[in-house]
Amino acid sequence: MITIDPTAQTDHENYKLLIGSVIPRPIAFVTTLSQEGTLNAAPFSYFSIVASQPPLLSISVQRKAGVIKDTTRNAIDRGELVIHITDESIIEQVNLTAANLAPDESEVDRTQLTPVPSDLVAVPGIKEPKIRMECRLEQVIPLGGTGEQPACDLLIARVVRFHIAEDVYENGRILAEKLNPISRMAGHDYTKLGEKFILTRPE
Repeated sequence: MITIDPTAQTDHENYKLLIGSVIPRPIAFVTTLSQEGTLNAAPFSYFSIVASQPPLLSISVQRKAGVIKDTTRNAIDRGELVIHITDESIIEQVNLTAANLAPDESEVDRTQLTPVPSDLVAVPGIKEPKIRMECRLEQVIPLGGTGEQPACDLLIARVVRFHIAEDVYENGRILAEKLNPISRMAGHDYTKLGEKFILTRPE
């Protein structure tokens, strides 16, 4: 085994080890709305489930030189966001939204994706993904870096409405083989759903 002290490495060197080790990572495609009404969209692979009662999701949004990103600022200002699951049918369009644009420019305008009204939040969702979840912001936790300049913002989002395509839903369950989710690897690499197997937990 190779033993590495993270404090003896640069942030970028630690980053490469993390994104190469914690794989595959599901991709949250997030829409938020600025106070001026601009629809922001961006993908995030630091994404997971927090709880089911109530349904909570987490997204870690990295800062750049201590400056919060549009997604974080909009989510804080509005208290709302919409989280979509990235699948094979939309990955190329989602990738286009990763561009660094000014806050008053909508990433959705660079794609062929279709904004749709939400039921319970003011933030529009996107029609094409097979799963989208309307969320209210539960909590924001600045983490990492220093007290004066955190490295990221951990967004905890409460799901208030699920929208699921009929072909991926059956008896209360999601059919992964119909969802065809895309996950992030290291660098520019992505992966599709691989081989599944069953392993029963011990009693």
